[in-house]
Amino acid sequence: MNKLRPIALSTFALFHLSVIAGETEWPQFRGPTGQGLSAAVQVPVEWSAAKQVKWKVAIPGRGWSSPVLSRGRLYLTSAVGDSATTLHALCLDVADGRVLWDTEVFRPDPASVAAMHKKNSPASGSPIVTADRLYVHFGHMGTAALDLDGKVVWRQNELKYAPVHGNGGSPALAGGALVFSCDGAKDPFVAALDAATGALRWKTARNTPAKKPFSFCTPLVIEVHGATQVILPGSGFVGSYDLQDGREIWRVGYGEGYSVVPRPVFAHGLLFVSSGFDAPVLQAIKPDGATGDATATNIAWSNRKGAPLSASPLVLGDELYFVSDAGVATCANARTGEVHWSERLGGNFSASPVAAEERVYFLNEVGVAYVVKAGKSYELLATNDLGERTFASPAVADGALYLRTEKHLWKIAP
Repeated sequence: MNKLRPIALSTFALFHLSVIAGETEWPQFRGPTGQGLSAAVQVPVEWSAAKQVKWKVAIPGRGWSSPVLSRGRLYLTSAVGDSATTLHALCLDVADGRVLWDTEVFRPDPASVAAMHKKNSPASGSPIVTADRLYVHFGHMGTAALDLDGKVVWRQNELKYAPVHGNGGSPALAGGALVFSCDGAKDPFVAALDAATGALRWKTARNTPAKKPFSFCTPLVIEVHGATQVILPGSGFVGSYDLQDGREIWRVGYGEGYSVVPRPVFAHGLLFVSSGFDAPVLQAIKPDGATGDATATNIAWSNRKGAPLSASPLVLGDELYFVSDAGVATCANARTGEVHWSERLGGNFSASPVAAEERVYFLNEVGVAYVVKAGKSYELLATNDLGERTFASPAVADGALYLRTEKHLWKIAP
């Protein structure tokens, strides 16, 4: 049995789902395992703003959080208003897109909302849904839990830090804890909240050597020989943290890399991590046996050509897929880094790719999706244009794609 494996939501066992989860559920950013993989079938290959659109609904406010889905309901967050922004959680019916409830969660100080990058929004962190809770995260403006009827269970907005460009990361949920980065303008740290109460469980300083300490990454929780590790890239290095107490287990450095966005993926005993601005490098790291500073010992391979700044990588079978911000898509051998193909797609990319039915879906910033057949040879199956700007990553479940654009949420299905 492989003793190194990624962990999906720890509460996900409550759904009593295994393979079916990948068909019907998309409970967090990048799906059941947080790595962009879906077991859904009959997922559309071709669509447009007028074709294969099951429904299209306007979403109030603005936000780039990706939709999540469970038990026939979709959840997402949004920021409503300009000078006096309110932060909301929404629930929609999967069948028709009808809004079932819309809850105001926070009413932050306008000054805390103001400093925002043009590619960001006040609602960029994706929710997490379990059997009985919805967790929403707005970075420095607060984190909250709601029941599935939209009632706020707890709020936590006591963790203070100075963001740069606003919040961009989502939390991870494991072992009854919500873990997320607080990598701001100074004194960056990692925090874990008790999922039941919102109380702070632990807080660990990053101690980064990078001159620019701010980053926006989403953690990935993995298991290595029975021990749970929280993998979280930040400025200057990727760190592994003990889920129970936040202790740093190991780190691998990548120089002055900062503003790190891509969520790591884990396959074949390797972690795939991109280092951020200004000159990204994609590293394959062996977490097995890593302790302390493992930069010199635990990097299996690295690749600078076409490494992503924003979009998370994806592993399907033996191949690793990734796309640069400038739109160069690459397929490489995950174990060795050998590049099979590298092709320029159209436009710029921020959304993370997803995979279903041996296809990889790449979505660019103007709403054009490129559907590529998985494999060592490049084969473009379709180019699909919704005609509306987007930075949110797709959700895939029940034979449908759920795409959030600047003004709408779309269900693309047969």
